[in-house]
Amino acid sequence: MGGSRGGDTKIVRQLRGGQITIPAEFRQKLDIQGDTLLQVTLNGDELHIRKLTVPETAGTSAWFKELYDYFAPVREEILERGISEEEVNADIDAAVRAVREQRD
Repeated sequence: MGGSRGGDTKIVRQLRGGQITIPAEFRQKLDIQGDTLLQVTLNGDELHIRKLTVPETAGTSAWFKELYDYFAPVREEILERGISEEEVNADIDAAVRAVREQRD
C-alpha cells in the first residue's frame, strides 16, 4: 500500500491510553528495538514518528553513551512538552555563555 510521499502506509487502531502499535514490518525496516527512542512530532493534523539514534561519536566513547542514555528520560519529557531541539540547543548555548562570562 503506497503513501502520499511514496512510502509504505499502514492503518493502525489506537489502544487503551492512546498507545499505538508500530507494524512489525516497519520496526524491522527501521531496526526499532525495545530500547529505541522515538521522536513524535505533531505537525498540523499529522503525527510524525522518527527514530532517534545515539550520535556517531558516542560509538567510540562509552562515557558519552552512558551520559546520553542517562538523559534519555529528560529528552523524552522535552519532546512530550513540544519543545524543539533548536530551543533546547539555544538554552544550552545561553547557559554555557553565562557560565563563561562568570568565569572571565
